[in-house]
Amino acid sequence: MTAGKFIVFEGIDGSGKTTQVKLLAQWLEKQGMSVLCTREPGGTDIGNRLRALLLDPSCRDITRRTEAFLYAADRAQHVTEKILPALRRGDTVLCDRFIYSTLAYQGGGRGLDKEFLARLNELATGGLVPDVVILLDLSVEESISRVLGDRLPDRLEAEKSDFFRQVRRGYLEQAAQWPRMFKVVQAGVAVEEVHRSVLVSLEQVLT
Repeated sequence: MTAGKFIVFEGIDGSGKTTQVKLLAQWLEKQGMSVLCTREPGGTDIGNRLRALLLDPSCRDITRRTEAFLYAADRAQHVTEKILPALRRGDTVLCDRFIYSTLAYQGGGRGLDKEFLARLNELATGGLVPDVVILLDLSVEESISRVLGDRLPDRLEAEKSDFFRQVRRGYLEQAAQWPRMFKVVQAGVAVEEVHRSVLVSLEQVLT
């Protein structure tokens, strides 16, 4: 059986990843493809428990390294339980965040050593990398405006704007480092326009 495609969506909070995953899944299913939509942190029962812990605003004492290890634990479970079986079935996997979030948030935002994070990601994934990464790029100001709205922020969303500037920079540095894998899509426009740009970015992967 032919292995499925693995497509990852990345971007700072509020960039529209969840919406674009849903729209792409609908489009792919209309083309007759079998699709698995998943996310990190989460995607499994254990992962959802870890997600609740990681995003809990009351858990402010989590250290940088502890945070990185918790994300890695979530990812290890996710890859083994959900992603690899789906790819082996020939499904197209759409994942909202993957290893590049760790490099951007824990590396760029928290300032952890990126070589340490790369080794941690390698252990968690067994070396699995996606076919393509769609980076939905959005200004920090627009991100904050979209995320906060009328609700209380979670633990990560409550970080200061300088944190998210470092995260965004971390993403753009990765896109420059791996230009063949990363497709940068401007996310500050209408949802349907972003969706069209995503489809254009995926033409070579999906043919």
